[in-house]
Amino acid sequence: MQTIDRKAAIAAYKERKAPAGIYVIRRLSTGQRWVGRAPDLDKIQNRIWFTLRHGSHVSTTLQAAWSGGVPEDFALERLEAIDEDLTGYLRDRTLKDRLLHWAWELGAEAV
Repeated sequence: MQTIDRKAAIAAYKERKAPAGIYVIRRLSTGQRWVGRAPDLDKIQNRIWFTLRHGSHVSTTLQAAWSGGVPEDFALERLEAIDEDLTGYLRDRTLKDRLLHWAWELGAEAV
């Protein structure tokens, strides 16, 4: 990759808007569900799967389910993306409110 191309790619990456929102992790064999919020929905699965593989996820129930199953038994899907114009306090408040809504709606544990 040429220097100019590399710099342009880095600049484009830094300027992109990360889609924040709510996601659900489903255990397909049992129907268990965990709902979470993320500042970047595009990258959340890699982060969560990494912590689960290393046994360091903050949710003990999700970690126990992962440890007792196989990775192919778990699926992550986006539930809702929030308005990308929201920033700071409004973005955080909206994510918290929507997380509670989806946890109640699905009968899932919030992580």
